[in-house]
Amino acid sequence: MIDLHCHLLPGVDDGALDLDDSVAMARVAAADGVEAICATPHIRHDHDVRIGEIAGRAAALREELARRGVPLRVLPGGEVAETAVEALDDRELDLVSLGGGRRWILLEPKGGPLSDSLTAAVEHLAARGRRALVAHPERHLAEDLMPRLRELVARGALVQATAAFFEDGPAAEGMLELAGAGLVHVLASDAHSSHGGRSTRLSGGIACLAGASRVAPHVDWIAREAPRAIVAGEDVEPPYAAG
Repeated sequence: MIDLHCHLLPGVDDGALDLDDSVAMARVAAADGVEAICATPHIRHDHDVRIGEIAGRAAALREELARRGVPLRVLPGGEVAETAVEALDDRELDLVSLGGGRRWILLEPKGGPLSDSLTAAVEHLAARGRRALVAHPERHLAEDLMPRLRELVARGALVQATAAFFEDGPAAEGMLELAGAGLVHVLASDAHSSHGGRSTRLSGGIACLAGASRVAPHVDWIAREAPRAIVAGEDVEPPYAAG
């Protein structure tokens, strides 16, 4: 499995506090069967992340994990705010693309119901030869969420849901409904620390997808095939339609 959304880099944003925290997160992921993680620091106005340093920081962490015997690859990436996309030049988009594949951008919607500005951000990326992986549908479980996501998928976007929200809590039922409607394409951890919050485990959320009839036959595509293609910068077309 590949985790496409994780705040693994130490001391960069609101993620891992230090190197030991990053290593602890990586150990949990590796034990769960995760083979690679995209380090995706926040690219938005309230975080001073230096985009030019992300790849080097990811490489340094990858080397440290190898030194400590943690079998996990760390890939570059970024979680780009809907409101920040248009300010990034092409080189910056390359540097924050998932896996460094120069194709897929992890897109963080702004707070509140999804709006036309998110559609505009997806279209802006498409016009520049990119595709959007829209994060955090669990934050927007409003009445119009499904129609909004269907529109985004029709425009070439895919949807990344957070694995932990499928297992328990008030969002679990809504997340399974989204998956059952074919509006979930990959799961990721969105983990921030080993000291609390969501863990870097993906397997529990993946297992829950067996309860969503539309995607149940395609769990391996969701867990493995799609993430591998995304980090390779390939086009990805879901094997199921958004209903």
